[in-house]
Amino acid sequence: MRDPRPYAAGLALLVLGAALAAGCSRESRQHAADERFRAIYAAEWRWRKEQMPGGEDSTEPIADRLPKVDAASEEQRRAYWEETLRKVSAIPRDSLSPASQVNYDIYRAQLEVLIDAQRFRDFEMPVNSDSTFWTDLGYTARRPFRTLIDYQHWIAQMRDIPRYFDEQMNEMRAGLRRGFTPPRVTLQGRDASITAVSNATPEAGLFYTPFRDMPGIAPAQQAALRTEAVSVIRDVVQPAYVKLLAFMRDEYLPGTRTTLAAEALPDGKSYYRAKIREYTTLDMDPEEIHKLGLSEVARLHEAMLEQMRATGFTGDFAAFLHLLRTDARFYAQTPQELLMRAAWIAKVFDGKAATYFGYLPRARFTIKPVPDDLAPFYTAGRGGPGVYLLNTYDLPSRPLYNLTALTLHESAPGHAFQIPIAMEQKGQPEFRRLSYISAYGEGWALYCERLGDEMGMYETPYDRFGMLGYQIWRAVRLVVDTGVHAQGWTREQALDYMREYTALPEREIGTEVDRYIAWPAQALSYYLGERTILEGRARAERALGEHFNIRAFHDALLELGSVPLPVLTARIDRFIAEGGKGPYPDLE
Repeated sequence: MRDPRPYAAGLALLVLGAALAAGCSRESRQHAADERFRAIYAAEWRWRKEQMPGGEDSTEPIADRLPKVDAASEEQRRAYWEETLRKVSAIPRDSLSPASQVNYDIYRAQLEVLIDAQRFRDFEMPVNSDSTFWTDLGYTARRPFRTLIDYQHWIAQMRDIPRYFDEQMNEMRAGLRRGFTPPRVTLQGRDASITAVSNATPEAGLFYTPFRDMPGIAPAQQAALRTEAVSVIRDVVQPAYVKLLAFMRDEYLPGTRTTLAAEALPDGKSYYRAKIREYTTLDMDPEEIHKLGLSEVARLHEAMLEQMRATGFTGDFAAFLHLLRTDARFYAQTPQELLMRAAWIAKVFDGKAATYFGYLPRARFTIKPVPDDLAPFYTAGRGGPGVYLLNTYDLPSRPLYNLTALTLHESAPGHAFQIPIAMEQKGQPEFRRLSYISAYGEGWALYCERLGDEMGMYETPYDRFGMLGYQIWRAVRLVVDTGVHAQGWTREQALDYMREYTALPEREIGTEVDRYIAWPAQALSYYLGERTILEGRARAERALGEHFNIRAFHDALLELGSVPLPVLTARIDRFIAEGGKGPYPDLE
């Protein structure tokens, strides 16, 4: 009988060869699908940057022009993004590699949001109580200017303002004709930011900001650029603002709507639901969100009462809020004091950072007061790459017991920490590194406020009460936003609910309510984002037990960049499945 082993060995080699060939073939198909997908998003991103040059947080050089915002350009964008989505949809998700599948989920969601915005013609309402197209120009004026070309481009961009304003006003007229405007009540007094430019001397105004200090530019070039800048501001920019002021006062404001709800807008129910998807990345019903808010407000209110008692106060909650809003010990006496206290809090965190994070961003940030032209209508603070803007306007409305939570949110480890880390992930596509999704970014920053308690950042019961007050403030938003936009709440109802459950000062309550009214669904992103992180962390701690590593967990979240909440949840599931291993094992 012949020995069967050579035949068995040969058969095994054939099977192995077939398996290797199949594996190579599968990898080859994945690579081809990955490259096809990469070509689509890379081309669209280049086009997107050309369409929308510059921006508040741009890392690009100063642009020499402003975007085209006429109706034809906006229609072209809608068509381009719809065609891009068709191309992406033609690639089966399961044909991609695991890493590209994550990119696919993020990018597809981005496209859907962009298309919805064009479909509802959001560009016909480029103004709300929180931000406007004309104040957005100020962010560029305050960016660091590094080269001669930056200054030359800024002058060219200023020359483009009349065209840009005319196009914006034409789009706003189209919005007026179909009742697509912000509520009139939320725009009262907002024209002050226009007169701040039109009435200032050129050298004293916002647009001259880059020319006050011009490091690295030869003196002769400085003089020539300053002369040209003064001329352009006086002869081009200020007349454009004068024209805009007349339009706002005489034409736009009188025609804006007197209703409040997003659902009162054209196709309002669909519009509000689209905004919920945009800002929360979840397809939740407004009623479901409202009920969640009510239950979370009740839970957090009990925690605040407990913390109130920890201060030794023996009165009721309303009396305690009155004490917090009126006692001078809770307020800075000068803008400099407020800024210095915030700086101290930021430095205290620096000493704790390595205990809670493996990867620390290379980028640093500064703390600056909110500029005078924005301060009266600005939030308490706002952070991003390189800067934490702290509002020093009307100091009696800036309580110190909130300052630790605010600073952790807006600086490190919040926005001025998370956004730079995303930008430093050079292996990820730019649409992930340089985009911002509110549910993730605001959810992370709110989580950082709560993390501050774990880090020992709240030194007094009042500070801890302030943290809980900020938590309930975001839960209250779930109630107020859906109440106004889906349940017919009045502005006064929203104000009263905020007064009853939060410790915010009256000025901030008014500013915030107008923001929620004028910016449907954005306010929902904070609490729903934080809730996703907290639930994911609790799940990881239960599953991993003593193997849970807080630094690895935070690194895994921050390495993602700004992503939809379902993608964040999937990453936490993978973190658990991999035994709690983070993206930087050598830093754990």
